[in-house]
Amino acid sequence: MDKLKKVLSGQDGNDDLNVLQAASEATTLGWGTRLKAFIACFALGVICSVLGTCLLWVPRNGLILFAVFYTFGNVASLLSTMFLMGPLKQVKRMCDKTRALATAIMITCLVLTLCAAFWWKNKGLALVFCVLQFLAFTWYGLSYIPFARDAVIKVFSVCLK
Repeated sequence: MDKLKKVLSGQDGNDDLNVLQAASEATTLGWGTRLKAFIACFALGVICSVLGTCLLWVPRNGLILFAVFYTFGNVASLLSTMFLMGPLKQVKRMCDKTRALATAIMITCLVLTLCAAFWWKNKGLALVFCVLQFLAFTWYGLSYIPFARDAVIKVFSVCLK
């Protein structure tokens, strides 16, 4: 942080180091801080998802509250992993060949859930998009575990025979 202050105040004699590099160095999080931020953000996501599920039973606006809190919980859970890898690496991994479809479906369902809840005011559609959100988020998460998707496909193929 001191280095950033020196660069921004013009006291640093090193001309090779520009302000963006100094800011990047100053904002780099240590592993312990990253882990704590991941846990806090993931816990917030889980709490929002559970709270949304509890709000499902509220009369009149329960489904809309569920859709909003559940969606926010999924977004917070997704963003929590950025603390572990960094935002750029996370976005690159989300766009990998193995995850691109799941990522696209998941983000589309996140947006469509909120559209169904607020603009279209269609509670049934919001619930369908929440279920699709869950399935896409699960499929996306399984892509990080080696051979997990293959195992799930095999289990379902055995069950459906």
